[in-house]
Amino acid sequence: MSDIDIPNQFDVLVVGAGAAGLYTALCLPPCLQVGLITKETVSLSASDWAQGGIAAAVAPEDSPKLHIEDTLKAGAGLCDLAAVKFLAEQAPRCIESLVNLGVAFDRHDSNLALTLEAAHSRPRVLHAADTTGREVTTTLKNQVLRRQNIQVIQQALALSLWIEPKTGQCLGISLFYQGKITWIRAEAVILATGGGGQVFAQTTNPEVSTGDGVAIAWRSGAILRDLEFVQFHPTALSKPGRFLISEAVRGEGAHLVDDTGRRFAFDYHPAGELAPRDVVSRAIFSHLQKTAADPATANVWLDMRPIPPEKIRHRFPNIINVCQHWGIDVFNQPIPVSPAAHYWMGGILTDVTNSTNIPGLYAVGETASTGVHGANRLASNSLLECIVFGAQMANVDDQKLIIQKQESTGIIETGNFAFNPSVIEWENQQRQLAEIRQNLPRIVWKTAGICREKSSLETAILQISSWQEDFAALPLSQLLLSLKPTQSVSFEQPKIEKELRLWAETRNLLDIAELILKSAVFRTESRGGHYRLDYPQTDPNWQVHTLVKNQEWWIGNTAFSAL
Repeated sequence: MSDIDIPNQFDVLVVGAGAAGLYTALCLPPCLQVGLITKETVSLSASDWAQGGIAAAVAPEDSPKLHIEDTLKAGAGLCDLAAVKFLAEQAPRCIESLVNLGVAFDRHDSNLALTLEAAHSRPRVLHAADTTGREVTTTLKNQVLRRQNIQVIQQALALSLWIEPKTGQCLGISLFYQGKITWIRAEAVILATGGGGQVFAQTTNPEVSTGDGVAIAWRSGAILRDLEFVQFHPTALSKPGRFLISEAVRGEGAHLVDDTGRRFAFDYHPAGELAPRDVVSRAIFSHLQKTAADPATANVWLDMRPIPPEKIRHRFPNIINVCQHWGIDVFNQPIPVSPAAHYWMGGILTDVTNSTNIPGLYAVGETASTGVHGANRLASNSLLECIVFGAQMANVDDQKLIIQKQESTGIIETGNFAFNPSVIEWENQQRQLAEIRQNLPRIVWKTAGICREKSSLETAILQISSWQEDFAALPLSQLLLSLKPTQSVSFEQPKIEKELRLWAETRNLLDIAELILKSAVFRTESRGGHYRLDYPQTDPNWQVHTLVKNQEWWIGNTAFSAL
């Protein structure tokens, strides 16, 4: 799609165009005018990369009750039971909805094909070969582009929320689009920007995953929850790009072995390579610490040869192709793998209607903390969460939104600024931003990766604080951070889209790095995706949530009690 003029007001703005954003936009009442914003192109998202599948109890020998039990067990005591029940019980209906939209899940004869993944007690993972996420997002994208009430705004960057000072109501967002920052009004804003894996040097997430929605919401006073819980996928290909080798590969029978060919994972858990992801990741980390000359760059091996070749060809064609690109023949040799940051269990605190503590602001998908994942997400529940909770936006009170729209005042621009620094000043700013952007993920990976401890976390927090001061001192920062709602800025520099995106993403990454590090210091135990070397045991007194608003951290129970 070419650049388009956009109106300055919508009924609803959806920020993010992965599975959560696309499905949410489709579920909103058709009488509402919806703006769907993505900083890249539609569906270039972590959802698009999801290989394994989507979990749902649709088999006769399965049930939502069993799905609930498995989810709660994986969540290590921090799941919200009501949210988990809602997820599991709504799952079959949502799968039916996806099939009706045209998602082509694999089948055995006329029945949906189901596979087993780690920590599931039954085969319940639907898939489309090993590119399930792509199949889902491509289908949803095609549906979105047919809808007359949805306007897709591509290569547009949401910078901040527009909050009414007196009421605290979210009125819209500031948006960088076509070389200009403008303010777009909406009666509801839905953040569906995915996770923040790019804050870690090793991640399976795409480059767009910079924690934008969480950072934007936090700066406006949204309550966040459980930010210390990051899931590290144990089997990312040990090549540039950190391509994820799906959990489904181990579910189908692949073995995890060390340099000697031994299945070492059973030393750490009776389920071996089918133990929960955090256990397998720590098993690899610990084994490499004991056996590798340089654990930071070493790998173990994923051996697919126990799987029948015909099944490999049918189930994992994309993995075959990617490995072939790197000269790896999966039929005759094992794949080098090691852990990488994969999924963020924490996020913006929401209830089952996706509401946050800010009126008019909603969050869906990985950006949100609904309570379904607890301290450790069950495999293939993430795509399901996007669909189940996206469907909830069909219940938005469209009559109320229309009334609000009719009563709201028009937008009045109170200033229009041009930013045109010297070439030397501009290049100096970009160099400083690039240095922070390069070094930040390294320090977060080193200190808040698979294993953490207090002194290194606190050292990293000091470094982040120093970088934040440097960032705030940049002339571009001083201009943009002083903008008031409805003040616009135009830019005359060439390639400004790339440079302003670097500025915005660096700002967001600095904020979420600080939030993750401080949350990791705050929780003095090990649980789920959070492992402290200095507090290696799970503490029953810490079976509570970590909550943060602005710079205040506190604990809450497992119910949705903070709003």
